[in-house]
Amino acid sequence: MYTVIDIETTGNLYKYGKITEIAIVSFNGTTITDVYQTLIDPEMDIPYRISQLTGINNQMVEGAPKFYMVARKIVELTAGKIFVAHNVNFDYRFIQEEFNRLGYEFVRKKLCTVQLSRKLLPGHRSYSLGNICHDLGIKIEARHRAAGDALATTELFKILLSRYPYTEESAGVRKILF
Repeated sequence: MYTVIDIETTGNLYKYGKITEIAIVSFNGTTITDVYQTLIDPEMDIPYRISQLTGINNQMVEGAPKFYMVARKIVELTAGKIFVAHNVNFDYRFIQEEFNRLGYEFVRKKLCTVQLSRKLLPGHRSYSLGNICHDLGIKIEARHRAAGDALATTELFKILLSRYPYTEESAGVRKILF
């Protein structure tokens, strides 16, 4: 079982930035079984350039839950599942840092669809989410929003899994990719 995750943040540096939106798509390898999405009050101003990119501004997150209020839900949805994301370390480190600030450790097995795409779909000019989805005909309903990007990443992951079905012979290679 997998959770395909995307977040939006106040910037690129997890040590200084905060999460403004999260989407978690529960995926069993063939079917989406649940989608969780929420804005998060980062308790800091969202820079103008980030608002321009994501469309998320300070007014939108006013009154949204703070991270500590959704932390338990994140733990429950991701427990025992592989954490999948496009450029996984970005999303994973932000979430880990948010938990660290609360005094908790967040550890999950993780899988990066950028790395997996490079291995299984060689020859693309770019492996950014927008470009690889365009190349593969995957529509992104809301680019640079957590749910839109997480659902597109799930569709990409479905394609990747179909190109590399799980067998006993592939188990060793799959283990390396995690």
